[in-house]
Amino acid sequence: MSDSRNAVTYRRLGSSGAVVCAHALGTMTFGAEADEATSHALINAYVEGGGNFLDTADVYSAGVSEEIIGRWMSAHPAQASQIVLATKARFPMGQGPNDLGTSRRHLRVALDASLQRLGVEHIDLYQLHAWDALTPLDETLRFLDDAITAGKIGYYGFSNFTGWQVTKAAMLAEAHEWARPVTLQPQYSLLVRGIEHEIVPAALDAGLGLLPWSPLGGGWLSGKYRRDEPPTGSTRLGENPERGMEAWAARNENERTWRIIDAVTEIAEAHGVSASQVSLAWLGAQPAVTSVILGARSLEQLRDNMGALTLQLDAAELDRLSEVSAPPAEDYPYGAPGIAQRHRKIEGGR
Repeated sequence: MSDSRNAVTYRRLGSSGAVVCAHALGTMTFGAEADEATSHALINAYVEGGGNFLDTADVYSAGVSEEIIGRWMSAHPAQASQIVLATKARFPMGQGPNDLGTSRRHLRVALDASLQRLGVEHIDLYQLHAWDALTPLDETLRFLDDAITAGKIGYYGFSNFTGWQVTKAAMLAEAHEWARPVTLQPQYSLLVRGIEHEIVPAALDAGLGLLPWSPLGGGWLSGKYRRDEPPTGSTRLGENPERGMEAWAARNENERTWRIIDAVTEIAEAHGVSASQVSLAWLGAQPAVTSVILGARSLEQLRDNMGALTLQLDAAELDRLSEVSAPPAEDYPYGAPGIAQRHRKIEGGR
């Protein structure tokens, strides 16, 4: 944990005037991998370390995560008054055809339900958890603008949107003079950098702050895994080696994975810190990143991750990590020849 609250870095929430800690506390584990007592202990430790940004979603543990946060806020009114609270909606919360999506019908019900579970009258940041191809975008954005006018939310953002979706939403909001989005929550880490091709430029163009999730690549960047040694025990991959995009076999067989981990480990040893802190420090230094979402399952993990707030990597270390983790790209349109076509020398010439 940081030595003092003054050491914590704070940043604007995207283009808004709200200020948040450069590390958010993600709460997907609440009610699942962390029981209520552990969850409350995590919030207490995070707040004591200077954190003020909680991120949840209605779908996390089917609403239980929001309920746990709501009970903590009720029991700690002074600390809760300083919290910037974020939640999301879009994924199914029931079996009916209107129990998911970003329609006005679903979002109205979802927002009121989140407010009730959280025990608040206002949510600072309300996020669309993913794109909805069935709902007209203007219907969704108009609902969010109305929710801001009604005082139910302060700002809105997106999660898991592609570049064209971000741009379309931002331009549509501007054209109708509705409230503009302020954030985008994508998967982003040294292992997952594909968003830099289109999504990061779109976010920068629209003035959105990035809130990266899975910043440690599902635990891979913590340095706890070894080449060709399948994980076991009480880790996410130990419990489920075939866990989604983080699955063991594919990443273990990719040489790029181990080049990144080796570089992270060497830099961590040079600083006398953990591999997690190095990985988080690199991510926090990337363009457009507002707050990195920490998904700790224990106090030990959280305290270690929060230490990244005070870790300063020099330019050479940042460059090394960027180079070794450079996302693969075909020559066209994202490789060097494609990039060359999108720029020109100010002085002209070939």
